[in-house]
Amino acid sequence: MSAKNIILITILCFLFIGGAYFLVAGENKPEVKIIAYSASDKEKPVLEVKETLIDIGKMKVSDEKEAIFTIKNIGTKPLQLYNMTSSCNCTFGQLIYNKKTSKEFGMHLASDYLDDIAPNTEAKVKVIYRPSIMPVYGPVERELYISTNDPNKTKLVLQIKTVVQ
Repeated sequence: MSAKNIILITILCFLFIGGAYFLVAGENKPEVKIIAYSASDKEKPVLEVKETLIDIGKMKVSDEKEAIFTIKNIGTKPLQLYNMTSSCNCTFGQLIYNKKTSKEFGMHLASDYLDDIAPNTEAKVKVIYRPSIMPVYGPVERELYISTNDPNKTKLVLQIKTVVQ
């Protein structure tokens, strides 16, 4: 057997093993289990958020600013927060609950993260704006979207506004 054939067989083996690994690794994502409730259910999660818009003030295009929103579950069942995305490549979010902080999620980094907010507890959502990624000047508004299992508020929209100089 020639050296070329040995090298070719070795490369094909590595490609086969690598492909098999990615197939198996891609299938091992934990399945997100959303618990659904009806608006008429007496026992259900209830989302409370005091403010959905925060003005983060003026900033330079090279700056990074963040806003913290507080979310409370005033219901009797766990409030699930999931499917977190943003309106722009320059805007990111993180969920902070029970001393755990999710990885950043954004427009193209849609989060498969899910957290259950226990009744009568609070979580924080950090919205991070990095205008240098998609430079825009003047008044700017960006949004973060979070799906919930509160039957009366299935989609939470958190907004920030600023003036980029």
